[in-house]
Formats: sequence, C-alpha cells, structure tokens
Amino acid sequence: MIALVEALREAATAVEQEKEVLLEMIHSIQNSQDMRQISDGEREELNLTANRLMGRTLTVEVSVETIRNPQQQESLKHATRVIDEVVSKFLDDLGNAKSHLMSLYSACSSEVPAGPVDQKFQSIVIGCALEDQKKIKRRLETLLRNIENSDKAIKLLEHSKGAASKTLLQNTESRFN
Repeated sequence: MIALVEALREAATAVEQEKEVLLEMIHSIQNSQDMRQISDGEREELNLTANRLMGRTLTVEVSVETIRNPQQQESLKHATRVIDEVVSKFLDDLGNAKSHLMSLYSACSSEVPAGPVDQKFQSIVIGCALEDQKKIKRRLETLLRNIENSDKAIKLLEHSKGAASKTLLQNTESRFN
C-alpha cells in the first residue's frame, strides 16, 4: 500500500513538472525570434493558438502537498525570499543576478560546482524538506534557463540590428558614390 501511495505522489509530481515545462515552452514560442520573421497574420494566429494553449494548460490543477515541520516551513519561506530578492533585481543588474542565481543553484547541487557556492543559502536549503529542496532546485534551473534564453534573444536582436545598420550604411554609401 505504501508503494502505491508513493507511486501516486510521484505521478502527480511528474504531471506538475510537465505542466511547468509546457507553460515554459509556450512562453518561449511566444517570445521567439522566429515570431518576428513571419507575417503579421501568421504571428497573430500563432499568438491566439499559444494563448488558447496557455489557458488550457493553466486549467490543469495538480497539487502534491509536502508535510513539513515548523523549522522546514521557516526554511522554505527563507529560501523562497532569497530567490525572490535576486529575481527582483534582474532588471537592475542582469549579469550580477545571473551569477548570484548560479551560486544559489550550486548550493542545491550534489555535484562539484563550477563556480562559487552560496554557503548561507545551502544551509537554508538543507533545512527544507527533501521535496522542497527538489522544487527549489527546479525553480533555479528554470530561472537560469530563462535568463539564458533572454541573453540569446538580446544577442540575436543586437546582431540583426547591427546587420541591418551595416546594410543601411552600405546602401547609403553606394547611393552617394
């Protein structure tokens, strides 16, 4: 019976994670560079479809509650607060926020990290329930992936602007020569 209960919890957790992945994929498609390279009509149709899919995905509610003692509850609140503070500073200093997130992520990793580890955050996370530790790590992975995708989009945009400026400059020079 215990194995059935654990299998149910694992299946529900997998559905929660699948929902997160779907929402991230839909959001990624909506903000894709490729969306700029299609016609207005196609873009509008894709956005409508994406919004419909987003709405349908959000109607799926799956909740796996974690049993926590008061100390674990406090540790989870503290860890969430630390991450939220870093996220709130994204727009002010993206590079610093990214490196801070990396040190938080390293604190959650069982592997030898490539960079610095936030020891204080690590001790907070260790105080959390095991399921919460996994959720914190997944949240940090998602945030880092979103930053990476944003960096790529910005670089592509800058590259395309640079290429467009260069073409415009060449066209202008050829007209005057």
